[in-house]
Amino acid sequence: MVSTRGLEIRDLVVTYPGGPTAVDGVTLDVPTGEVLALLGPSGCGKSSLLRAVAGLEPVAAGALRWDGADVSDLPVHRRGFGLMFQDGQLFPHRDVTGNIAYGLASLTRADRERRVAELLELVGLTGYGTRAVTTLSGGEQQRVALARSLAPRPRLLLLDEPLSSLDRSLREHLAGELRDIVHAAGTTAIYVTHDHDEAFTVASRIAVMSGGRILQADTPERLWHAPASEQVARFLGYGPVVDAVAAGPGVRTPLGVVELPVVADGAVRLALGPRALVPDADGTRLPVCGWRVRRGERELDVTLPDGQSAVLRVPGSPDAAVADTVTVGLAPDQVAVVPGEAR
Repeated sequence: MVSTRGLEIRDLVVTYPGGPTAVDGVTLDVPTGEVLALLGPSGCGKSSLLRAVAGLEPVAAGALRWDGADVSDLPVHRRGFGLMFQDGQLFPHRDVTGNIAYGLASLTRADRERRVAELLELVGLTGYGTRAVTTLSGGEQQRVALARSLAPRPRLLLLDEPLSSLDRSLREHLAGELRDIVHAAGTTAIYVTHDHDEAFTVASRIAVMSGGRILQADTPERLWHAPASEQVARFLGYGPVVDAVAAGPGVRTPLGVVELPVVADGAVRLALGPRALVPDADGTRLPVCGWRVRRGERELDVTLPDGQSAVLRVPGSPDAAVADTVTVGLAPDQVAVVPGEAR
């Protein structure tokens, strides 16, 4: 019977001499077959956690287990984990085949060739085997790096900001491809990123980190619609957060009543998503204090009744006149109740 326990992280602590605690008591499970994204700003501890799992950083306290067996003291090469970094770290003196086959020395020549051919097809580089890696584009080099990481069939693949060195359009394109490749390979993976879109595209579950701790670990859908705290909500792109009052299915806000999933009656905090404000002739009139055009949409800066700033996105010509005020309502699927009493 194949175990599904996968990786178990228990109360893990990573420290650096003379510095702050990089990983502060993290407990996390990554079941077999799952792709988990560690999402957080620079310096939050996500790469330190990944490196500790890989065996590249010493663990000050806690335990790392794979399928129940402790791997905390195993050297890197005995953990059976694959690594992929943001710069790919390809060997410039080897061609594509030579790079992918680097970790396959224990196989016969025929088996190596067969495995390399499988991986070239998997990453969409069939026919590239004899190409020098220095002649490849950035995206192609990252595909070769991914194929090399997958070649030995690692039981866990660790990816540290693998697309961060690429431009945004290519990064967005490759994120979807990388997700499909990892899922097709059936590999358990941890994906470190500071990019929200990458995390939501690639992962089946996302763990938000801050200050060396996990703030929330959940599916992308639940993470977005039910952030565990105002801090998580704001990091994901919600904001502002306003006081409201829940009464049955309706939540009374400074911008009118909005129907939301059942919450306990009483004072609540309501986080507004990037598209929470919508034009509504019967809504609340707000002053416009600025505007810009972005990706074909006009963005109006408005002031809420409580004095906070927010953005209303509306289609429109860049040359159209902007009124001094606008009436708005709330889109129910773009707001979330966050824990904490109204202030």
